[in-house]
Amino acid sequence: MTSAVYALYNNLTRRKVYDTETLHTSQLKRCLTVFDLTILGIGSTLGTGTYILTGQVAHDTAGPSVILSFLIAAVASVLAGLCYAEFGARAPRAGSAYTYTYVSVGEIMAFIIGWNMILEYVIGAASTARALSSYFDSLINFALKDYFTRHFPLHPGTFSAYADLLAMSLCLFITVLLVIGVKESAILNNLLTAVNLTVIVIVIIAGLTKINGHNWNISPDEAHNITNSTVIVGKGGFFPFGIEGTLAGAATCFYAFVGFDLVATTGEETKNPQRAIPISICLTLLVCTILYCAVSVIVTLMVPYYLINPDAVLPEAFHYVQLPAFKYVVGVGALSGIFCSLLGSLLPLPRVLYAIASDGLIFRFIAWVHPRLQTPMIATIFGGVASAIMALIFDLKKLVEMMSIGTLLAYSLVSISVLYLRYLPAEESEIQLDEQLVQSLYVRLFKPLGSRPTYKSAAITRYAITCLIINGFLLCAIQIFASDYIMNKNPIIISLLIIFILLEIFFTIIIAKQPKNINLLYFQAPWIPYVPILSILINTYLILKLSPATWIRFGIWMFTGFVIYAFYGYWNSSQRFDDDRQPLISERRSTSDNS
Repeated sequence: MTSAVYALYNNLTRRKVYDTETLHTSQLKRCLTVFDLTILGIGSTLGTGTYILTGQVAHDTAGPSVILSFLIAAVASVLAGLCYAEFGARAPRAGSAYTYTYVSVGEIMAFIIGWNMILEYVIGAASTARALSSYFDSLINFALKDYFTRHFPLHPGTFSAYADLLAMSLCLFITVLLVIGVKESAILNNLLTAVNLTVIVIVIIAGLTKINGHNWNISPDEAHNITNSTVIVGKGGFFPFGIEGTLAGAATCFYAFVGFDLVATTGEETKNPQRAIPISICLTLLVCTILYCAVSVIVTLMVPYYLINPDAVLPEAFHYVQLPAFKYVVGVGALSGIFCSLLGSLLPLPRVLYAIASDGLIFRFIAWVHPRLQTPMIATIFGGVASAIMALIFDLKKLVEMMSIGTLLAYSLVSISVLYLRYLPAEESEIQLDEQLVQSLYVRLFKPLGSRPTYKSAAITRYAITCLIINGFLLCAIQIFASDYIMNKNPIIISLLIIFILLEIFFTIIIAKQPKNINLLYFQAPWIPYVPILSILINTYLILKLSPATWIRFGIWMFTGFVIYAFYGYWNSSQRFDDDRQPLISERRSTSDNS
């Protein structure tokens, strides 16, 4: 019985393996440069966040302090981005967080995260297609909505009020582009992103001529006079809803940065991916942070935050300052930006499907690559059709949160993996003499001998990371679900909070004291272990903020995935038939890639 359980555990935690040659070879065509990846990342990230999210957060949650909300969200995204960048340097393969988890944590966790990413990208593409359709419809006075409602009505309780044929067509159109080739798709993305960036720059320059500093300093009396039974505008000033509103806005703004992970899914189609992926991720996050903050500054200085239209922030802002012609300029930018976001949702989806199917964890025929086009055709068609069907018939308002749970889990596991790998012995030859020495527990935890990791130090780190994650989960749960008790200074809750904070510091110190792997990569996340630990804590907090309904839908989706894995993936996994146990991780800079 014990041996059977042990064998099952070994199979569930088996890790992806490559030799040095296959790590850098691929059936997919390597054609993307640093510029292509950066523009893809910016295009997929800088869509709905600029034209929709800015107004919603400023009007409902944070007021003018939406700028700080974006900065806080940017810090959280950068922490995850640095970990993604290191993994892109270690394992430049298709599949992003799925592949990263497979090479370091194990098969079952990789399948969980990959299965979540499929859902995330499908829902992300469908919801973005709906947003694009709605925005275009608003420019023609909702003629499409009236037509579809009359001729293609659906049941509003279960489905959408009408079948959105335009949203479906957009998904299918981009699917055809992606089947033709990722380079061709990247060219279109580059053009549309250039249009989007040009419009944003025009908006910023034009908006600067209409700013009013009073909008950041609205008095409490003025705010009180405006507040009525239907409109609550807070207390005025820069923080009308308090610091709590700014932090709540940051939790929402965090999702404006979702999209940079697209860069990491293209590792097998990138020239010199170990160099290109880290650079592109960092440039994407830098550019998007600057533009989000700039647009937020302009909008909140042009219009009092309580008059911002959350559904059409930029057109209504220019109408307020008597520049109505900019409605159509903004419309062009919005359509280009949201279209790029749609492309950014559909581009990584087939790459993730391809990676999982290639490993045998889902049906292998999905990983078929067209011999001439060198694209994963079946995976692309499968993902595009699934997104098109959802965009056609479903009202996605209740499903939008499902995007975030997969993303946050991916970010968390990548951070955990980076933290774990930094403390692993690089090679068998690095087993040091101190393995044979008898050391006290205090010495092992706080003053380990040697400058390089050993198997014992790696084991200590692994246990400390596990304890830190569990403790961090409990710490975030107390902060979220017992916030009223904390505000009322309940002695028991306050004591528990202090204990968990001290334990988190204790486990962090233990991890920091252990020797790190010193092998060089093209890019390494800085300030280990603090960057991944902060990323894990922030992601855990945001995950726990999700609604119970999201967790229920998540459970149903995961049950379906586990059935597929139990009856197919477990028995057909490539690693089940692979006796080679060399690690996948590329520890040194590769010179075998195309430059």
